[in-house]
Amino acid sequence: MSEALKRIVGAFVELRNRKALEDMKAHRYRLATELKLMKSAFDLSSTIEQLEDDITVIDAGLAELDTPTAAWAAALGFGFHSRVA
Repeated sequence: MSEALKRIVGAFVELRNRKALEDMKAHRYRLATELKLMKSAFDLSSTIEQLEDDITVIDAGLAELDTPTAAWAAALGFGFHSRVA
């Protein structure tokens, strides 16, 4: 998977920009679906696999948005005080 995509997802997580992540995921999902439906002389499996890997990274970013940040966790008494980078 692409280091660039990890950095982009990380930036959107830091900005708490769920919509951007959801849009990125939807776009890649549409592309993968269209490629799976195509009849082609070319082997598209590696491209489809890359898109699915991208979706996995984006899902991890979305899951991180669903967890409390360190500040909220400390304020709510969850007992952990730093995020894993």
